Amino acid sequence: MTIRSTGARVAAYAWLTFAALNLVDLVFGITGNASRSLTALGIGTLLVLGSGIAYTAGLRPAIIGDDDAVTIRNPLRDVWAPWGAVREIEGTNAVTVRFAGPDGEELVTRAWVNQTSPRAQAKAERRTRKEQSKGPGFDLTGRTPAAFAAEQLNDLHERQRPKTRSGAPDKVALAKEDAADKPSKGTITWSIPALASLVVPLVALIGVVIAAAVS
Repeated sequence: MTIRSTGARVAAYAWLTFAALNLVDLVFGITGNASRSLTALGIGTLLVLGSGIAYTAGLRPAIIGDDDAVTIRNPLRDVWAPWGAVREIEGTNAVTVRFAGPDGEELVTRAWVNQTSPRAQAKAERRTRKEQSKGPGFDLTGRTPAAFAAEQLNDLHERQRPKTRSGAPDKVALAKEDAADKPSKGTITWSIPALASLVVPLVALIGVVIAAAVS
């Protein structure tokens, strides 16, 4: 299960297309004369920096759930929490996951994807209560995207719990052994590609500005 923001990805791809066309124009002079000036270099660096922002904020963020763990990719950091480490998943104005960290301490991470404002959340809750008051059989369409994502993740989490039949001690032992073999602590790491996509063009831009100031 992979959850991404469609709007953010569309905007990111639109910017990347715009940046690529303008970089080609700067280098080859399709709509005019090609330029090798510091001004053109500065514009090109800004386009690359904008592309780094589009990548980190639009393309990277995602919530990924599989048989082993839930992974939350935020703009600059990755959170990986095996199901054995997950303590709680909530979806209010954002998806939050509470899990056991590397040192055993309890950590809480907030997903960048599917965030909603408190006003939108309150509006969705009012719609849900109104639909529930109509009686059974009504779909809870008033849920926020974060609440729906949290529900899907909780369902996936529940499916990963060991299931055994009563009176079958061999299966119980096998389930416990399998659970013991799986990691029970999550991790939070910085994304090197995401950091590089911002730091490298930013440093280059600073260099261009300094070169233009001293020239």
